[in-house]
Amino acid sequence: MTAHASARPGGYPVEHPSSGAHAGTTIVFLHGGNVANWMWDPQVTGLADFHILTPHLPGFGDRAHERWDSLAATAADVARTIAAHARGGRAHVVGLSLGGVVATRLLAEHPEVVESGLISGVPLTGVHGGTRRLGNAQLNLWDKRWFWHAQSRAFGLPEDSRSLFVDHGLTVTKDNAVRMMREVFDGGTPAGLGAYRGPLLAVAGGKEPASVRRSFPDLLRAVPHALCRIAPAMHHAWNVEDVGLFNDVVRHWVRDAVPDPRLRPA
Repeated sequence: MTAHASARPGGYPVEHPSSGAHAGTTIVFLHGGNVANWMWDPQVTGLADFHILTPHLPGFGDRAHERWDSLAATAADVARTIAAHARGGRAHVVGLSLGGVVATRLLAEHPEVVESGLISGVPLTGVHGGTRRLGNAQLNLWDKRWFWHAQSRAFGLPEDSRSLFVDHGLTVTKDNAVRMMREVFDGGTPAGLGAYRGPLLAVAGGKEPASVRRSFPDLLRAVPHALCRIAPAMHHAWNVEDVGLFNDVVRHWVRDAVPDPRLRPA
């Protein structure tokens, strides 16, 4: 990440104008649940020829003081941002982890603002068993700095991203985390997702939990035209693990609705 991104856990801009070749095309990046919109700085830099929006989701970043209500309310919040700020009121939506879960709600409930969808690291069928028990146990450690350092290593984050990750994690309230995690862990295909007719690409990192790959059949039952791929050797937060690959995947998808050839069929 750049020094601009790592300066503070809040304050990263929402809108990133462009005068490049694709300035008339908007990409919206939706951040994960243990981070905020600053996680997309490598994409803002690498895809600067596009008009980019990086919203703060309620309860995170500059909105850490706000209450996380629900996935439906968050998707509606994102839809309003797109309608107000995207070129022509529509955008290509890219979501990772929590952001990907929110994106599926957006596609199901507000398809009028979506040009295409690209989701990664989404356990659509929920998080169960030992992984869920571990996640619930981690809530007791939510305010411990060492816990966030351990999380940064588990996610495979580069060394220069870890301090910002830790600092931001400590700004997320436990109450918001409980509400958010309960809904994400319960999982379920959003009602109405089957009516989405636009392009949709779902990606799982080759080294992230199997719950993501196990969600592909449910996604395909709802959206048969969706494409499912594996990013070989990638962990959950692969937008910073391999910036070049992630940016190329986004560019291929937004420009041509074609998966990058380095992704492996699922």
